[in-house]
Amino acid sequence: MGRAGFDIVRSTNNLGGVDDFLPFEATMRAARAAGLSVGDYIDEVMNGTPGATQFTIDELGALGVFAAEPDRVLEIGPGSGRYLEKTLKECSPESYEIYETAASWADYLVDTFGVVAQPTTGSSLAPTPDGSIDLVLAHKVFNTVTFLCACRYFFEMARVARPGGRIVFDVMTETCLDPAAVRAWAAQGGAGHDSYPAAMPRRTCVDLFATLGCNLEASFLAPMGVASTEVLVFAKAA
Repeated sequence: MGRAGFDIVRSTNNLGGVDDFLPFEATMRAARAAGLSVGDYIDEVMNGTPGATQFTIDELGALGVFAAEPDRVLEIGPGSGRYLEKTLKECSPESYEIYETAASWADYLVDTFGVVAQPTTGSSLAPTPDGSIDLVLAHKVFNTVTFLCACRYFFEMARVARPGGRIVFDVMTETCLDPAAVRAWAAQGGAGHDSYPAAMPRRTCVDLFATLGCNLEASFLAPMGVASTEVLVFAKAA
């Protein structure tokens, strides 16, 4: 898949979720056969972007996201858990909630990492109380879903973040879409998967979160497929 320019993406089909394109048993078998962890297998073999997950984690660490020692973490769409696993190596939260539509992967993450899988409809964080989360995360999610699905999650992320907490996610903004990148996606990105890759205006994100009391602290580009995605770090006003 990596040679063809594909990235692993999340489906908007809540009945199948990530299992639609990242089947649990087959992926686990392939990772074992390759002698790699699941996360490294996805990065290196399936996505063709070795070290991409660790790069994002290192950048977030350099920005002090984990130094804040978040006590309660929530991740949307962790899928195989490749970002979740590395996040837990950087901090030791008392609670780590996940919202994952693929039951097989959610069960695996609960059994392997002791996280709490919340019931999900694919656009809401309703089981999580207002202002209760120190660090809200979503990796490689919002460049795979529709515009309105992403926006609904944005409102929810701001709602559950505590005052002083951080919200981290990536979107494929205009920063990632210079003519060369657009040409690469058009020529090498294949047919995509549902809405993948989905673009999101950067100003839309920044302005919307500002109205929700969340200010942009930092941003950086991270590898995705044949080009890149932009990681945004917001802080909710105390």
